[in-house]
Amino acid sequence: MKRLLITLIVLLSGVLTFVAGNAARNSTSLSQDIPKESKEQPKKVKLDTDSLDDKWGEVAFDHETHTLKNYTPDGKTVGTCVECHHTDQPRANLKPPLVTSERNVALTAEVLKDAAAGNADAVQCGNEDMKQDAAVSFLYIPPDRFAHFYDLCERAIHTVRSDVPVLLGSLDPHVGGVDYQPLVDQANYLNQMQSTMNSSVHPGGNWNWHTQTLGLIDSWHNGYPDASVNSLAGLFSFWAQQFGVSVNSGQLGKHLWVVEGTGCFKGCGVNSDSSHDVAVAHVLALITDVQTARGARVPFFFFSGEDFYDQGIYWPIGVLDSKGHPKPIRQDLPMGTRQLAMTCGGKTDTVFSQLGLLAHLYSACVLPGDYLTILSS
Repeated sequence: MKRLLITLIVLLSGVLTFVAGNAARNSTSLSQDIPKESKEQPKKVKLDTDSLDDKWGEVAFDHETHTLKNYTPDGKTVGTCVECHHTDQPRANLKPPLVTSERNVALTAEVLKDAAAGNADAVQCGNEDMKQDAAVSFLYIPPDRFAHFYDLCERAIHTVRSDVPVLLGSLDPHVGGVDYQPLVDQANYLNQMQSTMNSSVHPGGNWNWHTQTLGLIDSWHNGYPDASVNSLAGLFSFWAQQFGVSVNSGQLGKHLWVVEGTGCFKGCGVNSDSSHDVAVAHVLALITDVQTARGARVPFFFFSGEDFYDQGIYWPIGVLDSKGHPKPIRQDLPMGTRQLAMTCGGKTDTVFSQLGLLAHLYSACVLPGDYLTILSS
């Protein structure tokens, strides 16, 4: 139940290789007489038009021929996407000299079509493309390359469904109200992307990232140990200034979607060895995130509906346990040990589980005045 309440389909950065025809790596010319109004990826292009090699120069390429006809080396079968887009397959499938995998499932030609036709609320093109971390250096895409990718990805999605919102990647998580310079750097990245859009992708164009909808990631213990801790509110404040809107005007949701929201319990000041502290931080973040997102009218999607294991570490960040069962409001205690009497219109509902709490919060039910004491004691 990953990403609870979400029909949003996230296209990870690995898709870049497929959509953009491995643009930057293969030096494909992406501005070759493509009509600005077109929403279809060109079938025929010329590769290596800027090659400086005396032996290997410009090459005509027909994408449709290579994916629909018998164009494998033996001439007997239709080639698969991963024969060219090597990184877009599981690591277990790689054979020497290939070593880099950027997808857990092998890429097929149906990926974008399925994403657009899946009745999603939105489709996200790119994921953490601004992330500059040596441990996951493959995630970072320079802004000029990402501009080419995003343009092609958006057009490919809109070819199938013209009305689906396309989110401009996802902003690498930073702590709102604390990490000011990294947020400025993200805005500068978008400025560079915009420059490439109007000088190279669509020369003379007027594309502006301020008219787009950005994907945002927030992972912090919002609300813990007290209400003064709220990274999400800080992020909303920063980006509202960039878009020139008020946080609570109802306009921010047109420019910003939280595509991954979760509490934090490791390496962020919460005592991960204390089941009490982790449980309290988790439920307070759940409440704070919903209240903050609803107040700003910004769509918010939880990273995971269920707890899960990753590399031997248990991540208790869902509202269901790893087997899909409802978790108590205080996940370190038995179900029913803590309960909240929430006011919903003219009636009172008693809530025992995190899933019930989430549902009642989104139904605009009101928490009891002493909910902090009930949850933290």
